[in-house]
Amino acid sequence: MSEPDELYTVRAQYWLGHYALSLDEARQAARRPMPPHLKSEREELVLRAQLALGNYDKVIADGSGMDKPLSMQALALHAMYLSSSLDARSSVVDNLKVLMSNPEAASNTSAQLTACHIYLHANLLREALQCVHHGLTMEHLAMCVQIYIKIDRFDLANESFNLLKQADEDSILAQLASAYLAIAKGSSSSADAVHIFGGLSEQYGPSIMLLNCMAVANMVAGKYEAAEGNLKEALSEEFGGSNNADALVNIVVCGQHMGRKPADLERYLNALKAGHADHPFVQGLVQVESAFERESSKYVS
Repeated sequence: MSEPDELYTVRAQYWLGHYALSLDEARQAARRPMPPHLKSEREELVLRAQLALGNYDKVIADGSGMDKPLSMQALALHAMYLSSSLDARSSVVDNLKVLMSNPEAASNTSAQLTACHIYLHANLLREALQCVHHGLTMEHLAMCVQIYIKIDRFDLANESFNLLKQADEDSILAQLASAYLAIAKGSSSSADAVHIFGGLSEQYGPSIMLLNCMAVANMVAGKYEAAEGNLKEALSEEFGGSNNADALVNIVVCGQHMGRKPADLERYLNALKAGHADHPFVQGLVQVESAFERESSKYVS
């Protein structure tokens, strides 16, 4: 097991979806002396947390410029991608490819990780995997687990997970990866995922991310009432997640499994369409609705 350092809590809060707490911890860590490599990582974690909170302009302002480290420039591109229209995102990906062609990128694990995230957003799975498949860091291995699950290569996902456990079996990343694998394996092991997410929530406090993950695990287990409870908590004022895309999608899906009336789900769908028009779920829904309207119009007298 690796020894905790000055940024242990900053990383932990970030990985668990406590982005505001991660920022607070990073500010406190800045007051303490630390070696240069940890200082650089702290600056990156601050931008990553700002990015997760949707403060895209802040990330772009702090990360852009040829004088900035490659990892910070990659984070700025990530913010540009997320804040751009669908039509403009391809040019951001092109700029990312230019950035990653820099010889320095071959050894910059932070830039590789960010590039992986951007490629995943763009649904470029091959490019995303190429960024992290060597498993140079624990975060790289954790991303490999998620990508291999996404492409239904559970054999390779298990291989990456085993490497993650060898590095630090008790780490938060290893626990999260274990839970993701348990969900992917279906209802027979989804209870293990619920247990892991519950334990992390008890130890570090619940977050919108953890509540969403627990809801998915409960849905896979067929425990829709428990899942709905998780999602209503995530969407509550306490967590400020009323516009969280994952929670909105999940509560619509959960409601359909529970036989909720369309009127009961309409406000969630309206919130999704209004605030997340570029979300794949919304795009698919709009496409189906448009197809239905075209077909139904043929039978109008």
